[in-house]
Amino acid sequence: MTRVRRHLLTVGMFLLAGTILACGGPWRDGYFKKGVDRLTQDEVVERFGPPHTAKNPALGGDSVWTYRVPLSDKELASVSFSGLGDAVQTASALIGKAGPDGPKAMLYCYRYTLTFNEQKILKQWKREECMPGTKDLLNAD
Repeated sequence: MTRVRRHLLTVGMFLLAGTILACGGPWRDGYFKKGVDRLTQDEVVERFGPPHTAKNPALGGDSVWTYRVPLSDKELASVSFSGLGDAVQTASALIGKAGPDGPKAMLYCYRYTLTFNEQKILKQWKREECMPGTKDLLNAD
């Protein structure tokens, strides 16, 4: 009976992890998209820490902040059930069951550029690759 419960718990954890990973898309995009004309600089700092760079004009005007964020393929993928297989691989790696020669998730660096108005409210944002073309180069066969 105890062995069956352990097995069910393990399967449940894999399914939960798969569901989370299958959601796809960087969550930061949605956060900033919903935050335009609403988020303050203080709220962004509370969530992400201080920006990597900040241009705050001394005589007033818009402030421009940048954050560099590593994103994995899993975060960039659209919603699909293929995330379930990735979840099993990730969970297996976490518990030491993955093979040493298994595929590694690719990482990309994205730069979020945030523009705040004089009232310190998010005015606009954009996401770019830190080094343009990196994703295409890494995916080339």
